[in-house]
Amino acid sequence: MSNKRPKVLITDCDHPSIEIEEKVLSDINAELVLAHCHTEDEIIKATQDTDGIINQYAPITRRVIESLKRCKVIARYGVGVDNIDVEAATEYGIIVANIPDYCVDEVSTHTMALILACARGITLLDRKRREKKWDFTLAKPLFRTKGKTLGLFGLGQIARAVAQKASGFGFKVIAYDPYISKVNKNIKLVEFSVLLSDSDFISIHVPLTDKTKHSFGNNELKIIKKTAYLINTARGAIIDEKALYEALKKGTIAGAALDVMEKEPPNWENSLLKLDNLIITPHISFYSEESYIELKTKVAEAVCFVLRGELPKAIANPKVAKI
Repeated sequence: MSNKRPKVLITDCDHPSIEIEEKVLSDINAELVLAHCHTEDEIIKATQDTDGIINQYAPITRRVIESLKRCKVIARYGVGVDNIDVEAATEYGIIVANIPDYCVDEVSTHTMALILACARGITLLDRKRREKKWDFTLAKPLFRTKGKTLGLFGLGQIARAVAQKASGFGFKVIAYDPYISKVNKNIKLVEFSVLLSDSDFISIHVPLTDKTKHSFGNNELKIIKKTAYLINTARGAIIDEKALYEALKKGTIAGAALDVMEKEPPNWENSLLKLDNLIITPHISFYSEESYIELKTKVAEAVCFVLRGELPKAIANPKVAKI
């Protein structure tokens, strides 16, 4: 790193403070600038003289990346990097760092909370109580979880944590992940079609890519059991919301629980929001006070590593390290 003080820009951030990032980046005497970018043009204007970028939601497109003059690293607040053109970053030798492990406990716990809420009719009965209806039969039929099959779509760190927690409730766990060949004895790998047909609960744990977008559409939802529930704490667009609405409305599946949607915040006229057999939380599964601190610390540390000439602990484009 040269003697010149490095400049790091936060393109966008909805956190109340960046004190943690400032403290970490002070180790390399970095100048930290918080911008409020929403468009390509705003990002391009703000990042011309930056050595590192920290990003939350703003689009880091190919056009943005092509405009960068000396940037060495783009670090994202979070696990997914679907708002960053990773391929373009690789072509230009820019490391894309993410934080894949900061909220494993939180997301897996939230997933289990949604599964159990579906299994016991929790939110439906609470809504009916607010309507002064005190009647457990409104949630019928409910079934015990012990012996039921939980299907995991994707088998990364979070899904494995879900499997471990689900075993305590007596679930049998199956999983589909074409990139995994070996699992422990408590998880059975199956084909996607088997996951759809055999699961009583299906939980989604894959990144959003061109291959995974709308993995759950009309055809897939028709295979799922009528008594089954679909859970999504990954990315909204992995489910085709129009297809999900039809399946829930017609009773093709028993219900669903989402922490993510295709559009966030949602269009409040979205028909999905009116259904009784759907639970929605506002993309909160990642959050705890502990995970919040860990995220901000690790994203700043990733920038420090790169600007010191080292590799960060997690790289979304490992090929760039070989360029």
